[in-house]
Amino acid sequence: MASPEPTDQETIARLYRGIARIRRVEERVAAIYPTDKIKSPIHLSIGQEAVAVGICEALRADDTVSGTYRGHATYLAKGGDLNAMLAEMYGKVSGCARGKGGSMHLVGLEQGILGCSAVVGSNVPVAAGYALALKRRGRGQMVACFYGDGASEEGGVYETLNFAALHKLPILFVCENNFLAIHEPLNRRWAADRLTERVATFGMPAQRITSGDIFEIRTAAAEAVAAIRAGAGPVFLECHTYRWREHVGPAEDYAAGYRDRADLEAWQAKDQVARLAALLPEDARQTIDAAIAAEIDAAVRFAEDSPFPALEELYDHVYA
Repeated sequence: MASPEPTDQETIARLYRGIARIRRVEERVAAIYPTDKIKSPIHLSIGQEAVAVGICEALRADDTVSGTYRGHATYLAKGGDLNAMLAEMYGKVSGCARGKGGSMHLVGLEQGILGCSAVVGSNVPVAAGYALALKRRGRGQMVACFYGDGASEEGGVYETLNFAALHKLPILFVCENNFLAIHEPLNRRWAADRLTERVATFGMPAQRITSGDIFEIRTAAAEAVAAIRAGAGPVFLECHTYRWREHVGPAEDYAAGYRDRADLEAWQAKDQVARLAALLPEDARQTIDAAIAAEIDAAVRFAEDSPFPALEELYDHVYA
C-alpha cells in the first residue's frame, strides 16, 4: 500500500514531537542504565515508536490503552507523565506505581493508561474486560490493546479475540509484530506467516501494515476507531516494526546469532523519526528537540531527587 501523503506542518510537528520524544527518552534511559540508578529491567521500544504514536493519534483523551512490558512508547504516546515514568524506573515513591512496578508496569489511569504487564499476553483479556465495562458505561469510549507477535501465540489471546468479536466490544487490537519472541524469530515459530488471516477468522476486520509508515498507521487507526465507535465491534491491526536494541537491556545483540544486522539496517533506512524531522523546517525541528531535551533533563533530576518509598508502605497497594 502506498504511503498517504504527509499532512499539514502542525500535524507533522506533533507527530515528530511524539516519536522523537520517545526515542530521546529511551536513549537517555539506555545511557543511565549502566550506572545502576535504574532499579528495573528495561525493554526499549527504540525503532518501534511509530506504532504507538500513530495509533494513539486516533484516540480521544478519555480512551484507554493497555500495553506490554515493552510499554514506554505506549505510555508516553497516550500522555503518560514523564517524571512519574522515570521515577518509577528509579524505584522512587513519586513513580507512577510508587516505585514498586518498575519499567514493565507503567500505569496512568488519569491519562487512560490501564497499565502494562510483564506477563506475555496477560494484558489482552484484561483490556477486553475493560472494554466491556466501557461499552456498558455508554460514553463512546474504547480501548486500544497493544501486544507483540509472541503474545499472539498465547491461548488467552485467542479466547479474548473470540469474546470481543462475539460481544462487539469497543477495542482495537494492535499487534506490534517485530518478528521476535525474545530470541526466537517468527519464521522459526510458524510455518506460515498468516497472523492477520488467523485473527480475521474470528469475525472482525483485520489489516496488516508492513511499511512502518506512521501516516499509514495513523490513517488505518483512524478508520478502525471510527468503525469501533459506530458500534461495529473490535478491529485488528498487525503493524510490522523492529526493535533495534536487545530484548531486555540497553545494548545491541546482533552478535548473538538469532538475527542479522541487515534487518536492522533495512528498518533504519525508513526510520520515521528521521523521516519526520526532514519534513520540518530546521528551526522548527531544533525548537522541538530543545524542548524535549529540557523536559528529559528535568525528569531525570526529578527521579534522582525523589525519595524511595518508606519501609512502612512495603505492603500497601499490593493485591494478590
